[in-house]
Amino acid sequence: MDCHIWENKANCNCTYEPCHRKGRCCECIGYHLAGRGLPACYFPASIEKTYDRSFERFAQAINRGEI
Repeated sequence: MDCHIWENKANCNCTYEPCHRKGRCCECIGYHLAGRGLPACYFPASIEKTYDRSFERFAQAINRGEI
């Protein structure tokens, strides 16, 4: 399967600029899962910019209706 890096980058809402995984979704997901978190694309901008992308923050966001 081919990775569509440029198309993925167009939809990536990650604000961490030096990230070398932007557009490489499989690498990004693997990286975040290893640290008990989720990539930026799982969060609205108000949460993403805090860089707290933990499973716990994701669950809180769902419970509060933020997602």
